[in-house]
Amino acid sequence: MLRFLLRRLLVAIPTLFAVVTLAFFMMHAAPGGPFDGERALTPEVERNVKAKYHLDLPVWEQYGLYLKDAVHGDFGPSLKYKDKTVLDILHENYLVSLVLGLSALTLAMLIGIALGVVAALRQNRPADYGVMTIAVLGVCIPTFVTAPMLVLLFASILGWLPTAGWNGGALANLILPVITLALPQIAIISRLTRAGMIEVLRSNYVRTARAKGLSEMRIVVRHALRAAVLPLVSYLGPACAGLITGSLVVERIFNLPGLGKFFVISALQRDYTVVMGMVIFYAALILVLNLLADIGSALLDPRVKLA
Repeated sequence: MLRFLLRRLLVAIPTLFAVVTLAFFMMHAAPGGPFDGERALTPEVERNVKAKYHLDLPVWEQYGLYLKDAVHGDFGPSLKYKDKTVLDILHENYLVSLVLGLSALTLAMLIGIALGVVAALRQNRPADYGVMTIAVLGVCIPTFVTAPMLVLLFASILGWLPTAGWNGGALANLILPVITLALPQIAIISRLTRAGMIEVLRSNYVRTARAKGLSEMRIVVRHALRAAVLPLVSYLGPACAGLITGSLVVERIFNLPGLGKFFVISALQRDYTVVMGMVIFYAALILVLNLLADIGSALLDPRVKLA
């Protein structure tokens, strides 16, 4: 296990370095700057502002200074939000994305695995076709279409739920964004579970269990399901990271103060430090969750070795 963790760490460090480097130079290559939208500044004031944030230096020197501070956990101040550092913004808004993402992931796993099992047990029957139709629609219809449709139906027409807002994380405000985020994941998880379950149900040890007279429910729950979800475990690493960090579109549509919303606003405003801080946060989260997914696969399947 220790050797595996060290090897993954040796891979993660250059990967994170490459992501940071690419994001840094892409941000600085984009036209415009963080102070272009402000009222006209005198040349002297503009020089002083740029000097304060090291924007007057060549981009390679800026890159070196940023890496030096980032290694020590200092992602710098925001260029647009006064008296706020990048860490302040991450700390104040991560909880919204965390609640939203984990709720959507939990809902997607519960419904997706159930639908996948039903489809596998009723292969090439109406139930299977129905689940696969739902899965295809869930993958094909983007969230920027699903979200307005749900708002129109449940908020505007029926008046059951609020149209937008966080309201301290009230349940009524969570329902629509969580469902919107969960629908594509339900589609993918149901398809992965169905494929894995069909393969396992044809295996020799399942045939042996049936020959012993075990009930179909016991075979599915105690024998088949554990092996069938192995492909799903590998997928859940990046999926969990994507959901926890929040959907950019969903947070904008429902006006939720999560990380995704600030990421979009900061990118449009050329707030370099905030964008870079969130890129590092996203990349590190994906690497950690992928590692946990590999460990989970090894725990579920003894044939997987963490050497």
